[in-house]
Amino acid sequence: MSSSQPHPTPRPLAASKSGPLAGRVRVPGDKSISHRALIFGALATGVTRITGLLEAEDVLNTGKALDALGAPVERADGAWQVTGRGVGGLREPEGPLDFGNSGTGARLMLGVIACHPISVRLIGDASLSKRPMARVLGPLKQMGLEVGEDRDRLPLSVRGSSHLVPITYELPVPSAQVKSAVLLAGLGAAGETTVIESEATRDHTERMLRFFGADVRTSEMDGKRHITIAGDAELKGCAVTVPGDPSSAAFIVVAALIVPGSEVIIEGVLTNPTRTGLYETLREMGGDIAFLNQREEGGEPVADIRVRSSRMRGVTVPAARAPSMIDEYPVLAVAAAYAQGKTRMEGLAELKVKESDRLAATVAGLVANGVAAKAEGDVLIVEGGGVVPGGGTVTTHLDHRMAMSFLVLGLCAQAPVTVDDTTMVATSFPGFTALMESLGATFTEPGGP
Repeated sequence: MSSSQPHPTPRPLAASKSGPLAGRVRVPGDKSISHRALIFGALATGVTRITGLLEAEDVLNTGKALDALGAPVERADGAWQVTGRGVGGLREPEGPLDFGNSGTGARLMLGVIACHPISVRLIGDASLSKRPMARVLGPLKQMGLEVGEDRDRLPLSVRGSSHLVPITYELPVPSAQVKSAVLLAGLGAAGETTVIESEATRDHTERMLRFFGADVRTSEMDGKRHITIAGDAELKGCAVTVPGDPSSAAFIVVAALIVPGSEVIIEGVLTNPTRTGLYETLREMGGDIAFLNQREEGGEPVADIRVRSSRMRGVTVPAARAPSMIDEYPVLAVAAAYAQGKTRMEGLAELKVKESDRLAATVAGLVANGVAAKAEGDVLIVEGGGVVPGGGTVTTHLDHRMAMSFLVLGLCAQAPVTVDDTTMVATSFPGFTALMESLGATFTEPGGP
């Protein structure tokens, strides 16, 4: 697997008012689970076979990194196979590990490297190189990770250890990535490592570690969640089925809610409670969303999601819900633009350090298309009126979720909505425009027919 390429020539795209969206579709595999399936497969003994893996740049870059660390990752017979080397068994790579635009890949890999006595240089694209790593590096340094540079952004040179110190670490802010990095490092520590969180974050790491055979315990004390992992762990290779990504499904769900007469079913979507804040919020707004055929696959809850167009109203979204929907606020803001009344979204500090400053970029994109929106500190306020004028061009800042969110905005706007680039959509949702067009969405290239 080769390293990622420079960002290609921008490809702008315009979304126009569409007829009803209808059909039954599948979205790509969940990105969070795809990253973890590859990583845990590399840390296990034996072979791990993964079906439904998200074949997008972010995840493939994690696969390339693991390949370079001595755990072969290959596609065969419609699935992906990882030949694991066991905890502590990865080797020093010959060159830097390039994570492209993937913060998840880079941050989780810091936890992996920490429990190996190897030196590694991590690099990424221009966007990833602006994103802070301090929250991950802090606890990992406490455990024994050495960092070559006095900074908290990529590129970084680090060295792990086979003698990590187990720690008890309370997350200063909710972050599944920091929690996961510490637990991954804890796999190789002598003793028990505990992460304490005051607000629940995505628990895919805990679920999948158990699935691979790790000793992981969770408990509640003083209103806080304690996750403890036993070190000197032995993971066993296994078969993993990756469910559909709820963050990817979100764009289809909001599109179907706002375009009159729409009814869409999205099959096999992850419905883990730590990831369904958007769906809870949309239902509060009056959205007709049903989870059908609920089941469990690979330790995770899964369902088919049926969504029908709905008249929605503004609501207040509490800060406590942010960890369960942090990636979905831009597309929620699109839904809010078509709702009646004010939608207030609280506790969005994390949005400022995503692929772009999503809080500022979301406000700018809405205002450019005639929607009254503003940010007050860490609060996003959207004044919905049921009608969106459109006609504006949105600056995406190389952010895939911004591009997809504002293409959805254009599907019911009075005039087309243009995004300045869609090439980066492949980082999380390959084939997004083709899938939306199969449901009835209308996209055109500016200046084209």
